[in-house]
Amino acid sequence: MTLVFKGFALRNLRIAFGLMTTLPFRLPADWSTGDSGRASVWYPFVGLMIGLLTWIGWKVATLIFPSFVIGIVTLVIWIGLTGGLHLDGLADCCDGLFASVPPERRLEIMKDPHIGTFGVISLILILLLKAAALASLTPVSSLGIPLAASLARWCILPAGLMPLARPSGMGADFALGFRRSFIIWGAIIPLALMVMLGLRGVLSALTGVGMAGLILWLAKMRIGGITGDVFGMIVEIVEVVVLLVFMVS
Repeated sequence: MTLVFKGFALRNLRIAFGLMTTLPFRLPADWSTGDSGRASVWYPFVGLMIGLLTWIGWKVATLIFPSFVIGIVTLVIWIGLTGGLHLDGLADCCDGLFASVPPERRLEIMKDPHIGTFGVISLILILLLKAAALASLTPVSSLGIPLAASLARWCILPAGLMPLARPSGMGADFALGFRRSFIIWGAIIPLALMVMLGLRGVLSALTGVGMAGLILWLAKMRIGGITGDVFGMIVEIVEVVVLLVFMVS
């Protein structure tokens, strides 16, 4: 029984890395419906690994480049580790959620592979803000990078309590395997980071969670629930908000 549990846990960890990163973790050939939801308990841990690798990249960049270039180099590392997965969701969401059309049409826009005006603007703004924040970090405030990456992926988990905007896709697969207890178990890592980082960590984490709640509310109002693209929007915006608040608090 213990071996079965360990195998199940390791399989889900592998899926979490395979879905969330470009690191060499192949998704299993025997993919089952709901696997993305079952693996979600590991998302904050994967986020921590992404954050730590990005932080190491930031530290190395500070030894070589001036501040402006440090921000860009670190951002490239961050995007490289995730394959720009969440940026795609952000652009699709902004195109759909902010369009002055019926909810059904918004979902069609979000599914369209082409990027519209709102999507382009959102990508430019989020990349500029993240690069500027990374360029402005100090050795102390740079510790906000792992917190931002881990907390942002934990913020996906409460989305599992929301209704689905469409009956298929990544959001639907996530919902099938998701368990409410994952919210508690997944919170261990970002909560520990928040406490370790003191007042800055608390303020930035609370602001990030509040922003995630606002995005979920917006998705509920505009399209009736969540999709996989909403997850991407949550991750990107929470990461930026945490960095900005951590930097100035």
